[in-house]
Amino acid sequence: MDVIVVGVGILGASTAYHLARAGCTVTMVDRADEGRATAAGAGIVSPWGSPTVDEPYYALLARGARYYPRLVEMLAEDGEYDLGYAKVGGLYVASDPADLDAAERRARARAVNAPEAGRIERLSPADARRAFPPLRQDQPGLFVSGGARVDGRRIGAAMQRAAVKHGARLINGSAELVMRGSRAVGVRVDGALIEADIVVATAGAWASDFLAPARVRLGVTPQRGQIIHLRLPGTETAHWSILQPLNSYYLLAFEDARVVIGASRETGSGFDYRLTAAGVAEVLNAGLAIAPGLAAWTLHEIRIGFRPLADDHRPKLGRAPGVDNLIIGNGLGPSGLSMGPFSGAELARLVLGKATELALHPYAVGSA
Repeated sequence: MDVIVVGVGILGASTAYHLARAGCTVTMVDRADEGRATAAGAGIVSPWGSPTVDEPYYALLARGARYYPRLVEMLAEDGEYDLGYAKVGGLYVASDPADLDAAERRARARAVNAPEAGRIERLSPADARRAFPPLRQDQPGLFVSGGARVDGRRIGAAMQRAAVKHGARLINGSAELVMRGSRAVGVRVDGALIEADIVVATAGAWASDFLAPARVRLGVTPQRGQIIHLRLPGTETAHWSILQPLNSYYLLAFEDARVVIGASRETGSGFDYRLTAAGVAEVLNAGLAIAPGLAAWTLHEIRIGFRPLADDHRPKLGRAPGVDNLIIGNGLGPSGLSMGPFSGAELARLVLGKATELALHPYAVGSA
């Protein structure tokens, strides 16, 4: 089976990788737009205490967390080890003790069917600071040992390389969807027609223009996120837990003496690729409020990513309505690195005609 995957961020790379492993002839087409969410993001894989109430959304988060260890094993089989993935535990914190109590109730209830969540325990302020040393001194926490972090750039690149090892090819360029009647037959890249049995559109926040020839209404717009990277060389950060305040911010550490604070959620931003004073101040102030020990660290880098945000905040996975041979994956919003690899595996199963692990009707795509 010949398959074209358009847009090779975390979701597209996973889709292409799983299809290539299954023996499909895969062509990946990507134009590497500035502000791709995968390149900007630092992923938290620790959903169990999340205040998310939408069950289909949470189902993707939970399956995403369960799937990561298997993906890591698969990539290791293909010689890919540089993923930025590590199971370091998730540390939930809150200014209101009642919010932390609620997070514990959610985590314990969800862990009944998710043994991968691991150990759940309340930590004193002193123990919480041992898990994340820059944390404010009076802050207790809720620790969930199964929590993990991942680097979007590194794992996305690893899946692309692994796909190529299995015979996929990567074309850098802008793809135009080619239709014949109500059937997607391929794409045109720089004037050259590439035909395939199936086209998978995983083009993130830029997908609406690509899908226009199919008259598909995706309902996804860009949401700008500004994310701050701090470094203090000589600091051992590899095993620090993910810090999860029960709001829209997060802090996590990587093995190169780096801490990431994220992220702004600027709905209605369009593709405005700028750092803004307000956005940077918002994120930095939120991070320092909960982890004042970072105040003397060096401001190393600030990244911008445009998350594909669905108008109903529900990811979009499935067949394009009224269009043959076109499958869509999009709308993962701020959770792309958490749910993207599993969602890509689900899209690959759909392409192959296999049963998906989750029923996909809650993630159906609309039409114009």
